[in-house]
Amino acid sequence: MRLHDRYLLRELMTPLLFCLGGFLIFYVSIFSFTHVGLFQEEKLSVPDILAYCAASLPGVLVLTLPILLLLALLYALTQHARHNEITALRATGISLWRLCVPYFAVGLLFTVIYFALNEFAVPACDRWADQILERHVQKENNPKNTPQGTKSFSNARAHRLWQFVDYDAQTTWMQNPTVTWTVPDGSWCAIRAEHAVLTNGVWTFYDAHLFKTSGPHSDLEPAGITNCLAMPGFDETPERIRLLRKFGDTQTLHASGTADIPLADLWEFLRNNPGLGPGDAHALQTKFFGRLASPWECFVVVLVAIPFGAQTGRRNLFFGVAGSIFIGFAYIILQKVSLAFGMNGQLPGWLAAWLPNLVFAVTGILLALRAR
Repeated sequence: MRLHDRYLLRELMTPLLFCLGGFLIFYVSIFSFTHVGLFQEEKLSVPDILAYCAASLPGVLVLTLPILLLLALLYALTQHARHNEITALRATGISLWRLCVPYFAVGLLFTVIYFALNEFAVPACDRWADQILERHVQKENNPKNTPQGTKSFSNARAHRLWQFVDYDAQTTWMQNPTVTWTVPDGSWCAIRAEHAVLTNGVWTFYDAHLFKTSGPHSDLEPAGITNCLAMPGFDETPERIRLLRKFGDTQTLHASGTADIPLADLWEFLRNNPGLGPGDAHALQTKFFGRLASPWECFVVVLVAIPFGAQTGRRNLFFGVAGSIFIGFAYIILQKVSLAFGMNGQLPGWLAAWLPNLVFAVTGILLALRAR
């Protein structure tokens, strides 16, 4: 690494650390004041409040990380331009692209950090936050004895529909399950039981009532009662049930701004459910490619910041702040519109997800090529 690389990197780290520190102070302050009612309702202690703030931080950080990097870059480049440092370096024969190698390295590093936070830290911290909220408040009644309405999930690959009142993922205990499925001849079968438990990989139904149809279009008729019925053909594991229940909510499929569905879960669901309807298929594909494209926002902001921040001339110190706000809002608007088109099937999922990055990256490159 050359001397000027170390200098540019050091000058970038100072505003970047200030931006991160300021963001943390602002976030903790605002978050604490806006969630006072929740903390009191859940009877959280001071350590629990601090832990809950820490658990909520990664989800907010992934949304602001590109903006913080853009703000720091524009501020640092504006400072260099005001003191003619970029002009002096380019006068020695260093091209603008070679000059910005340290910035590209930081952009790639932030891309990796963004991906790791989004895929691993955010889902884990969401579960941690839920555990903190439920730590001190006990339910008045046992959920196994209190009906809470019928819940369901569908295993499209096996053509099975599960309905139940309550389910404990840790013990695999399910209350009042009803499972309906088709057999190869096109007829229907159903099991209605008092409860069911997954034991040694086999679902066992207790006090089960069996129902069958005589043909594809006939009604279900009673076919027997048994105290204990094992169904080794049912392959719904707790992990698969978690995925099926998560993706069974159409609001989850179409909520493009959420960050609670890792790529592994999306890929597993798409692989096991090839026969999705057009609406859900477009939503899931857009969501999948969106999670691949979103970490690269950190690299794209470097391409955008270079031509805006490296222009020669003496400018106000707050030019970088105003520029980062304008570029950030423009990117967010384009991203929301593009993802909406992808969710509705008006654009292919991969194009809807990558279009904002492509537009801003090409714009940044073209402007940088014209820079003098």
